[in-house]
Amino acid sequence: MKKVRKAVFPVAGLGTRFLPATKAIPKEMLTVVDKPVIQYVVDEAREAGIEHFIFVTGRNKAVIEDYFDVQFELYDTLAQRGKDDQLAHLQRLQPAPGQTSFTRQQTPLGLGHAVWCARELVGDEPFALLLPDMIMQSETGCMKEMVELYERTGGNVIAVQECDPADAHKYGIVGKGETVHSGFEITAMVEKPKRGTEPSNHYINGRYILQPEIFSILEGQERGAGNEIQLTDAMLKLLKRQPFHGYHFQGRTFDCGSPEGFVEANIAFALWRSDMHERMVDLVDTLFADLTPAERGRKSR
Repeated sequence: MKKVRKAVFPVAGLGTRFLPATKAIPKEMLTVVDKPVIQYVVDEAREAGIEHFIFVTGRNKAVIEDYFDVQFELYDTLAQRGKDDQLAHLQRLQPAPGQTSFTRQQTPLGLGHAVWCARELVGDEPFALLLPDMIMQSETGCMKEMVELYERTGGNVIAVQECDPADAHKYGIVGKGETVHSGFEITAMVEKPKRGTEPSNHYINGRYILQPEIFSILEGQERGAGNEIQLTDAMLKLLKRQPFHGYHFQGRTFDCGSPEGFVEANIAFALWRSDMHERMVDLVDTLFADLTPAERGRKSR
């Protein structure tokens, strides 16, 4: 069984739900408390033992590459000003030389196409796939737990969480089979099933460990929903050849691809921090107490 050494991060999306901010700033560089969204996802991959970080970028995403580069002027300024703690913190976040690779998705043809664009960098080995819009909050990282399951089962591993059954039609849903170690066999996958046809209420939350055979399937994959090359369609074909297991993530997941999820993540991660928790609790309580009855009942128009 080959070790999972590489991770793919699809970061080519336009972030239209965050306009006008994303006219100049990639959505992955928007900050949750004091770190860009992409840093949370890379940290999760690093905790899982990932050694090589592969970013599938698009136009106007060069700032992501710059962010993961060494900034000599900044480091020198911090050193001269005696800000040793800040300098050490930045250096800990810095990937080692050769640990990052960047490739372009020139045409926005969907997640499946973005994954396929990384084929030459991944090569013939299993890889992790982390969707940067989704950031996780838990004591132990979701990908770390997935890697531990993979090391016992092999094959492919997908992280899932439970949703309200009434909302299952909004997500990619898996069918749940026999329990295997800390996970379970996946018997089916459906992208946004019609109401009443969903095989379970376990939705795919944006974390995957996939075998390299997925690339040959994506090579000839026809466009699916949204006229895009869907990763789920390719995984369904791979499911007929290789085992898939689900890992039921018990932490919190925030969809930072939506303004609501992004705000939720900022509040949750601020509350998570010991140096901010007390102040944030007081602030939230005060803000809510100051709302008028009309404001508390306000609904979006």
